[in-house]
Amino acid sequence: MNQDFTCCGQHEVCEKTRFLTLPEIEYYEDEELDRFRGRSSDDYTEEDTEEFREVLLTMRPDEVTGWLQSLQLRGVELPDGVKDDVLMIVDEQRGL
Repeated sequence: MNQDFTCCGQHEVCEKTRFLTLPEIEYYEDEELDRFRGRSSDDYTEEDTEEFREVLLTMRPDEVTGWLQSLQLRGVELPDGVKDDVLMIVDEQRGL
């Protein structure tokens, strides 16, 4: 099956390639968290939650939003026990 992916030139962003590119995953020295892929946010032990909290506390506040996106792209849910901490940091970054 031969698909033609040449751009038609009628759009500012090529419609054919826009859907083919996925955001690139950026790691925040947290590759070890990939082992939690597919786990529900309410299915973490306190030890697991502390591991996420340690990563969170080592990053700059302006990195937290990118970290959340990275986790989402990797299929890793944030533990419920860390969500309030993350929300507080994100709200501060947004000036809320």
